[in-house]
Amino acid sequence: MKNIILFDPVEARDRLLPLTLTRPVALIRHGITTISEKWQKAIPGAYSYSTQDYLSMKYPMVEATDGDNLFIAGNLHPDSKLVEAILALKIGEALTFNGETIARRGNGNPTSETEYDGTPFRLSNVWDIFMLNDEAIRRDFELLTAGRSSRLLSDSCRLIGDPSQLFIEEGATVECANINVSKGPVYIGRDAEVMEGACLRGPIAMCEHSVVNMGGKIYGATTLGPYCKVGGELNNVVMTGFSNKAHDGFLGNAVIGEWCNLGAGCTASNLKNTYAPVKLWSMAEGRFIKTDLQFCGLIMGDHSKAGINTMFNTATVIGVGVNFYGAGFPRTYLPSFTEGSPLGMKPVIMDRFFDTASRMMSRRHKELTPIDKEIYINIREQSAE
Repeated sequence: MKNIILFDPVEARDRLLPLTLTRPVALIRHGITTISEKWQKAIPGAYSYSTQDYLSMKYPMVEATDGDNLFIAGNLHPDSKLVEAILALKIGEALTFNGETIARRGNGNPTSETEYDGTPFRLSNVWDIFMLNDEAIRRDFELLTAGRSSRLLSDSCRLIGDPSQLFIEEGATVECANINVSKGPVYIGRDAEVMEGACLRGPIAMCEHSVVNMGGKIYGATTLGPYCKVGGELNNVVMTGFSNKAHDGFLGNAVIGEWCNLGAGCTASNLKNTYAPVKLWSMAEGRFIKTDLQFCGLIMGDHSKAGINTMFNTATVIGVGVNFYGAGFPRTYLPSFTEGSPLGMKPVIMDRFFDTASRMMSRRHKELTPIDKEIYINIREQSAE
């Protein structure tokens, strides 16, 4: 069995903040599955992660006793060409792309390098998560449904397009919904639910136990991670898991972490009134950077919350553990572990944050562990520097 270590490329990790504050790069959900899950299907083996020191408490790196470790950049999607090139590596060899190491075999510095002659599909910026989600869903759909049969769609629903582009897992409930697969596939995961009056236009991925409430309007390319509940209007949104936007309001071209909640009527702009390209706050560089994007909505880290009727400006970045409420627009960057309104933000009281997180997680039978608390304390200390 191969021992595979998915490592965080430093530049990619920084440009994927705030998602990578709380997880290794390879645990970002993109398409239907996380990047790590994609690799586990592509190359069977024992997997671990090389990541930030404070995250290693939860995600330790496990090295093979004989030193034969296969290191792969955690922002890469596997494909047959890339997998073949990586498996061809010998101990001491590295695979590079544009001079950057994307895989290597063995411990220590490589003694030889081979430049990859393909074009890897990878995440280089946080906006790539939604910009490239269409392709990611299509790849995962083909991989996960090949040779399998979907559950039959209820007669109460209307399907537009090729039936082979709809896949419903066991335990899912879909009633009186309109589903359009003419522009891309729709995947409905195990025990997921699509309620009456919902409209889905692919490509869409609903992971296990995710829910679209009555009358929800979901456009591609959207991913609803495990146990996410949504309503209102979503367009090209990636929700990592265990997060809610259950009521009316608009969210587009957005990335939402785990354990987030957007209150009733919450709406986020994804287009400036001037139609100009947007700038986005870089948490790594501490400044706004050009994106060349015309559409960019909300980027929200884990365990952040927004009160009812919250309005977010185009290209707003919110860190981990933020609690925003009150009338008016917040700034387009809210640092981790702050709370308040447009009248002012203040530091979050950590004991109160832990209480809230524990209550929210217990509803999904998950536990906030002492290691989780230590990770959040580390993030809080980083954001205060």
